Amino acid sequence: MDKFRMIFQFFQSNQESFMNGICGIMALASTQMYSAFDFNCPCLPHYNMAYGLGILLVPPFILFLLGFVLNNNISMLAEEWRRPQGQRGKDPAVLRYMFCSMAQRAMIAPAVWVSVTLLDGKCITCAFCTSVPMETLGNASHLLLSPGEIQRVLAQIPCKEIYNGQELIANEVAVRYLRCISQALGWCFVLLMTTLAFLVRSLRPCFSQAAFLKSRYWSHYIDIERKLFDETCAEHARSFAKVCIQQFFEGMSTDLVAARCHLPRKTSEDAGEASKKLLGITDQGTMNMALKSWHRCKPPLHLHPPALPSGNGWAGEGQPAVHPSTPQRETAAYYSLV
Repeated sequence: MDKFRMIFQFFQSNQESFMNGICGIMALASTQMYSAFDFNCPCLPHYNMAYGLGILLVPPFILFLLGFVLNNNISMLAEEWRRPQGQRGKDPAVLRYMFCSMAQRAMIAPAVWVSVTLLDGKCITCAFCTSVPMETLGNASHLLLSPGEIQRVLAQIPCKEIYNGQELIANEVAVRYLRCISQALGWCFVLLMTTLAFLVRSLRPCFSQAAFLKSRYWSHYIDIERKLFDETCAEHARSFAKVCIQQFFEGMSTDLVAARCHLPRKTSEDAGEASKKLLGITDQGTMNMALKSWHRCKPPLHLHPPALPSGNGWAGEGQPAVHPSTPQRETAAYYSLV
């Protein structure tokens, strides 16, 4: 139990670890889905390839989209890409880094599905059973069958219980031939994905280390800033609701006294704490204006004394920065009574 708790805490440590855990769970889920999937080849000449390639390619595409949906950064990326310019510029390198990071994680589950499917060999056997080389593995001139009849017989190779072309080509020979090709493709795909992952994860920072660190830093900053903004808005909403409810009950004090209900009086400490959390925003219109101002013109990324917000954004735009005054030296004199 302690090990699971440690793993869960590691996944919750930051956004990147959380998404790595989600992608790992999706990869395991894809293997379980394939093992539980009942593969039934139609064994018809015009449907085998569509069914086999569909099982090979359609579920990975769905898993890829699901990886983007489960990634919390997709909404953050869309918001950063579509927001107005405002007082903060949009760095295309940061947006590319965020998109590439999400795409790499979303590709894990589809890659696992394709690898497992190719190594199993059922999809390739179903899709390409009509392409078995009869000149090498079978008897193409058996009973002078027409090409259409040969295709119909070969399409029944994945369905061993209804296959009746042992004189044309042995079922075990054809299945073994196609499964070997499928497994070879599967191992090549695994090697290719492993090599690409190694190149992306290890060699990319070596060529542009400064740009890579900058993009990664500001990507994390955008995520942390969004979380802090949501937490601040939630805290303000809680304080706002608390004050509204208290004012409602204070306005109903006459009815409460008539009903012999005594409402405890609010202490000055509670009032000061609530007003401090409200930060001067005490009505719905002002709060909506603050939210629109945050979306339209986010403050620039440099620390400066806070400025009062205006109707069109932040006040003090274009004014020179106020530098802190130089601290004055103070001299202390000591007198002793002798």
